[in-house]
Amino acid sequence: MSHRLRDTILIQGYILLVMAAAMTVPCCIAFSKNEEHAASAFILTIVGCIICGVSIVKYWKPSPVRVKSRDGYLVVSVSWLVASLAGSVPFYASGAIPHFIDAFFESCSGFTTTGSSILTDIEALPDSILFWRSFTHWLGGMGILVLVMALLPSLGISGQNIANSETPGPTKDKVTARFSETARDLYLIYIGMTILETVLLVISGLSWFDALIHTFGSVGTGGFSNYNDSVGHFNNVAAEWIIIVFMFLSGVNFNLYYLTGRSGLRVLAKDDEFRFYSWIIALFSGMIFLCRSFTGGFAGFQALGDIFRDTIFQVVTIITTTGYMTDDYDAWPTFAKMMILTLFCFGGCSSSTGGGVKCIRILVAVKLVSRGISLKLHPHRIASVTVNRRELSNDVVINITNFIFTYILVLGCGFLLISLNGFDFISSLSASATCLGNVGPGFNLFGPTMNFSIMSGFSKLICSFLMLIGRLELFTMLVLFSPHFWNPNKCY
Repeated sequence: MSHRLRDTILIQGYILLVMAAAMTVPCCIAFSKNEEHAASAFILTIVGCIICGVSIVKYWKPSPVRVKSRDGYLVVSVSWLVASLAGSVPFYASGAIPHFIDAFFESCSGFTTTGSSILTDIEALPDSILFWRSFTHWLGGMGILVLVMALLPSLGISGQNIANSETPGPTKDKVTARFSETARDLYLIYIGMTILETVLLVISGLSWFDALIHTFGSVGTGGFSNYNDSVGHFNNVAAEWIIIVFMFLSGVNFNLYYLTGRSGLRVLAKDDEFRFYSWIIALFSGMIFLCRSFTGGFAGFQALGDIFRDTIFQVVTIITTTGYMTDDYDAWPTFAKMMILTLFCFGGCSSSTGGGVKCIRILVAVKLVSRGISLKLHPHRIASVTVNRRELSNDVVINITNFIFTYILVLGCGFLLISLNGFDFISSLSASATCLGNVGPGFNLFGPTMNFSIMSGFSKLICSFLMLIGRLELFTMLVLFSPHFWNPNKCY
C-alpha cells in the first residue's frame, strides 16, 4: 500500500475516535432527557466509531516517508468526508432526519460551518440532536484536522503540510516553532472565546442550553439555531449585540489574537486585512442603514435604532458566513439585498473560522485593479502589490488570482447544476453562492425564512459538495480530480 493511502487511513482512525469522544456529550444529554431513540443512535454511532477507529490505529502504522503537501490534499479531503458521514449517522439512526442524503446534507452544513438546513421544524427535534447539530459547527470551525494535530503531536505526520491543505486563507503562518503547539494555542483561544460568550449570553437572559447552542454557531461562524426564528426568537437586544461582537471576532485571523497577546493591540491596528474587514463592515452597514431608513420613512428614533441593530447584525452574520437571522433581509429594498448578495463572496479574514473568498484575497484583487489603472496612466512606473508593508511575490499574487477565477467557475457550475431543478435564477444562484461561501441562507426559495428541503437529492449532494469544496479552499478537493495526482510515476 502506498504511503499516502497508509497515512490517510491512519488519520481516519484518529478522526473516528475524536468523533466518538465528541458524541459522548449529546449522548449524555439524550439519556438525561429520556430521548430513547436519540440515545440509541448516539450509542450505535459511538460504538461503531470506536471499533473502526481502534482497529485502524492498532493495525496501521505511520509511513516512514514524511507526508508531503500533495498528500495533505487527500488526507484532508477524506477526513472531512469521513467526519461528515459519521456525523450524519445520529440524525438518520434516531429518525430525526429520515432520509440519509438529507442527514448527510445537514452534517456537511454543520462541519463546514455553512448553516444551510433541510429541516422545516427545528424545534420538533430532540435537544440532544440539536446540541450535536450545533456542536458540529464548533468542531469544524477551527478545523477537524487541526484539532487532531493539537491532541496528537506524536502522530509522526507533518501537521504543517496537512494544515496547508485545510486552514482557510492564502497563507498559513505558524505562531510557534512546532505546528502542534500552534494548534494547541489557537484552540485555547477558541475555547476561551467559547466560554466567555456562553457566560455573557447566560447573563443576558438565555438558558445555558440556548447559550451554548448559539455560542457554537457564532464562534464557529456556523449559524445553526435551536429555534425556527433563529436569534430573532429571543427578542433580546443584549444577546444580539453579544452575538454580533463574537461573530465579528470569529471572523478575524486567529493568529492575530496570539500576536496581540504578545505585542499589544497595535498588531490589529497595523494589519491591512483586519482594517479592510472592519472598513467593509462599516461601509456596507452604513449604506444599507441609509437605504432602509429613507425607503421606510422616519418612524421614530427607536425604530431607527432597531433598523441600525438589525442592519449591523445581518452584515456581520453574512460577511463572517455565520448565517444567524434577526430579520428577513429578503424583504429589504432591492439595493440592500444586492449589498447583502455582494457580501456572500467576501468571507472573514484568512485563518478565521469563516468561509468565503476571504478579505485578504479581495484586498489583493482591489490593489491589483488599482495597480492596473496606475500603470495605464504611468506605463514605466514600478508598482508592486503590498500587504502589511511587505511586497507580495508574483507566485502569491498569481495563486490569489487563480483562486478567485476558480471560485467564479465553481460558483457558475454549481448554479447550472442546481438550476436543473427548475428554480428561478436568483434562487439557484444564491443557493450555489451560499453553499460555496459557507454562508447558510440565500434568497427567494432559499431565503432566511425558507430552507433547502425542496431540493432534489441530486441538488442536495451538489450543495453538500459545494460546502466541502468551499470550506477546503477549492483546490484541496479539485486536485483529486486531476489524473496527474493519481499517477504514481509523477514526482512529489
